[in-house]
Amino acid sequence: MKTMSTVAFHTLGCKVNHYETEAIWQLFKEADYDRVDFETNADVFVINTCTVTNTGDKKSRQIIRRAIRQNPEAVVCVTGCYAQTSSAEIMEIPGVDVVVGTQDRHKLLDYIDQFQQERQPINGVGNIMKNRTYEELEVPYFTDRTRASLKIQEGCNNFCTFCIIPWARGLMRSRDPEKVVEQASQLVNSGYKEIVLTGIHTGGYGQDLKNYNLAQLLRDLDEIDGLERIRISSIEASQLTDEVIEVIGNSNKVVRHLHVPLQSGSDSVLKRMRRKYTMEHFSERLTELHKALPDLAVTSDVIVGFPGETEEEFQETYDFIVKHQFSELHVFPYSPRIGTPAARMDDQIDEGIKNKRVHKLITLSNQLAKEYASKFENEVLEVIPEEQGEKPNTLVGYADNYMKVQFEGDESLIGQIVKVKILKADYPLNDGKAIRVVEHATNKSEEEVLV
Repeated sequence: MKTMSTVAFHTLGCKVNHYETEAIWQLFKEADYDRVDFETNADVFVINTCTVTNTGDKKSRQIIRRAIRQNPEAVVCVTGCYAQTSSAEIMEIPGVDVVVGTQDRHKLLDYIDQFQQERQPINGVGNIMKNRTYEELEVPYFTDRTRASLKIQEGCNNFCTFCIIPWARGLMRSRDPEKVVEQASQLVNSGYKEIVLTGIHTGGYGQDLKNYNLAQLLRDLDEIDGLERIRISSIEASQLTDEVIEVIGNSNKVVRHLHVPLQSGSDSVLKRMRRKYTMEHFSERLTELHKALPDLAVTSDVIVGFPGETEEEFQETYDFIVKHQFSELHVFPYSPRIGTPAARMDDQIDEGIKNKRVHKLITLSNQLAKEYASKFENEVLEVIPEEQGEKPNTLVGYADNYMKVQFEGDESLIGQIVKVKILKADYPLNDGKAIRVVEHATNKSEEEVLV
């Protein structure tokens, strides 16, 4: 007899974690659970943790303790990256009942039943490094999204010196292409127009498959009727092969936006980070990309203040970003992650210097983002509105090139593709006006009619 009925989730960290929480929710839903808010007295709490920084660990512990305090009678389950790397630490928190890492999530419900019978905390975390197969977790639709994420791979073989993630996620495993295409079709049937391909090292998809790669996956997804947009959440410069660039250039569905992590624009820093490319290679790949897609938006991640980073090395990064006109940057001050080689390096940079460099790059990023957006003033872009704007009767959503656009419109348009003329380009928000394209017998003309 089943006594439990409600489950509450709290997700920390990245998009992959959010995707996996949705997948875990599907398992509970099939077992007749109701999903409730994390602030309520649920029967089961599931905390999906993050370990990318020391702060991630700390936040994860705070949320775990909050759940235990909230309802001491509830079954408290901890999963995710921090659970994978530090299960013993989590098991020491009084009130934690079940711990599962970044694999075997489908065993959660059995562990909960087992805990109810035996009343003994369960540590279900295994050695992730031995895992060579992708764990299938279905997500047919998302609770609150107009863009659907589709996880295509797991793990990473890179072992950058600042990163703990291979230890939390294991080595590179690609999802079966047939399963990817099948789930993409399912998401399109659920009404999604845009799919975001995601993973721990997304662009590495196919490295462990025979005769199949990312370029081929993009070709196969391109064939899906009703799928309007394919977005790659992140891809390394080294994974931008000529074949991938060609597919992106020829596709009507792969969007004009790529996120290519830079981390540093200095060869000497990249070497200390153990990144697998030189600035010359990165530069050459960006040049080829822009040839294939002239209006492409390239966003990037940059870590500043990596151990030993000199003013000259920082300046190299700054100059590289200016030269290649990235359209937006995510800037992070280097944060030592216990257990990684970089945390043990000499020459840790003073926090004040880091902050100065961070602000310098954020100012540059805002300037570049405005410059990129200004190219599209008075142009018509296709926007998928995601939510209502702050002003009354407005909607906010993203164009294919990742520009965020606000325009007047009815909420029935949320999740649909709307043609929007950019009236005022700015950053972070562009102002636009929804129009209809009216076809005349002689020629196509755009009439500015509010939809």
